Amino acid sequence: MVEDFLCEYAKLIADYPEKVKFEKIELGENFVEIIIYAHKSDTGKLIGKDGKMINAIKTVIVGSKAKNPTSYRVTVKALEE
Repeated sequence: MVEDFLCEYAKLIADYPEKVKFEKIELGENFVEIIIYAHKSDTGKLIGKDGKMINAIKTVIVGSKAKNPTSYRVTVKALEE
């Protein structure tokens, strides 16, 4: 559920949605890291001014913990071209 939300939301924000890729890494029993790879110009949009956009995304994810006990770490990285 969280992964699908992040995938669709990041593609809506990005100027190059076809270049947005995701990687999900299981770090523990209830801990997952999601890395969003995007075009260099889109990384700034996904992070936002002073990190406000990525913090808002993380707040929505924390709200999903009521139904899912998994904790998530979200990282945004630029694609190596």
